[in-house]
Amino acid sequence: MKQPSRNARVERVTKETSIVVDVNLDGEGAYDISTGIGFLDHMLEQLSRHGLINLTLKAEGDLDVTYHHTTEDSGIALGEAVSRALGDKRGITRYGSAFVPMDEACVRVSLDISNRPYLVWRVDFQRPRLDGMDTEHFKEWFQAFAQSAGITLHVECLYGDNSHHIVEACFKGLARALREAMTLDPRSGTIIPSTKGTLGGEVEV
Repeated sequence: MKQPSRNARVERVTKETSIVVDVNLDGEGAYDISTGIGFLDHMLEQLSRHGLINLTLKAEGDLDVTYHHTTEDSGIALGEAVSRALGDKRGITRYGSAFVPMDEACVRVSLDISNRPYLVWRVDFQRPRLDGMDTEHFKEWFQAFAQSAGITLHVECLYGDNSHHIVEACFKGLARALREAMTLDPRSGTIIPSTKGTLGGEVEV
């Protein structure tokens, strides 16, 4: 039986941000991303390319006030798009993990597409700011994404000194783990990978 296309579009508009996201989970890693935050764009490009997710994300936000709103809301919108594209999650592998080294840094990411959102974040930075962003904003992005996508997500920096390398390894690790977990398992067919018979629908955000 032919699998339905796993595409989704999300438009999220608040008084702080306006974001449009299109995803194709079975893509080639093509991207067109513009958030107004150069480093965040670069990280989302890594997520697209290494996760083989075709991603278009356009965001306008109150960057003159703070980067926080655009960072967090882009995580919410992208997570919602991934959740919608996964549908009822029939046939997916469900679990994924990755070890990603980048020079002196190494990050481990493990996740479960469970519809039970939870983030474990064991990542410390030596610098309070990185390429114009407060480093605390990265945890907020991962929290927002996990909550909106309905993913149990564990991110741990095993070691590393360079903040750029650590952050990039986190996003690449998420990409690789997500790619594995979203892959359709030919042995599963159309079975939902849970003894409950359901992994739930979209998460309320």
